[in-house]
Amino acid sequence: MRKARAPASSKSPPVSAKRKTAASKKMVGGLEDISAQVQVRRHPGARRLTLRISRTSRSVIVTIPVQCDLDEAGTFLSRHIDWVRERLDSLPDPVPFRDSAAMPLRGEPHKIVFTGAPGTRIVSVVAVAGHRPEIRVPGSLDTAPRRLRDWLFEEARRDLGKRVAHHTTALNLKAKRIAVRDQTSRWGSCSTTSILSFSWRLILAPPHILDYVAAHEVAHLAEMNHGPRFWALVAKADPDYAAAKTWLQIYGHDLHRYGASIDGASEA
Repeated sequence: MRKARAPASSKSPPVSAKRKTAASKKMVGGLEDISAQVQVRRHPGARRLTLRISRTSRSVIVTIPVQCDLDEAGTFLSRHIDWVRERLDSLPDPVPFRDSAAMPLRGEPHKIVFTGAPGTRIVSVVAVAGHRPEIRVPGSLDTAPRRLRDWLFEEARRDLGKRVAHHTTALNLKAKRIAVRDQTSRWGSCSTTSILSFSWRLILAPPHILDYVAAHEVAHLAEMNHGPRFWALVAKADPDYAAAKTWLQIYGHDLHRYGASIDGASEA
């Protein structure tokens, strides 16, 4: 991600002991004129102030040296506000879970329908002649977004469970368990205790993309690195992994706009 950079002020105001012991990440309120949250992060290795826009959380991230004053961070941000606004405006619009909204499921466009039907909590996918399939969410309209999100989590967990089982068997490896989360920094991860974690948004992508990420994390059960032996295992599990890896690099960020509210937070 390209960053706008500027050198830190040569004379930063002193930082109090209380600020020095504060957490390295501090949230400050969203700027009203850009409708985005701003995160100020102190980093011991930072020598200057930097700016970047997170495409997944739709937030503005300001990284500052440890000795830098927060007021200076605010001034730095103000000087680059046009750069920030331009890049925020270039992000695709968020698609909250709302009635009639369009969203992908396993790579195919679907329409969300909040039916309001009482007496059942079962979400269903219904084919509609001449139109895109509908994801029908029953029950109270107030809780429909949460019900849809929970259903997508379960669908992701089911599909990932099948593919992880397939790849662990093929590579003679064993995962302790899998977890599906609302993570934005990575599509999957493998812990040293053999727990595989995945983003629920993989269920929005075409199946071969989900399969690649499953194969990728299973390979980490044997190789906790990205060296030649690791990629050889990935290729053994998924010979066409390169195409899926490229797809994620090009289109993966777009998946994070689904289920996001207008202010950039994930919907509950």
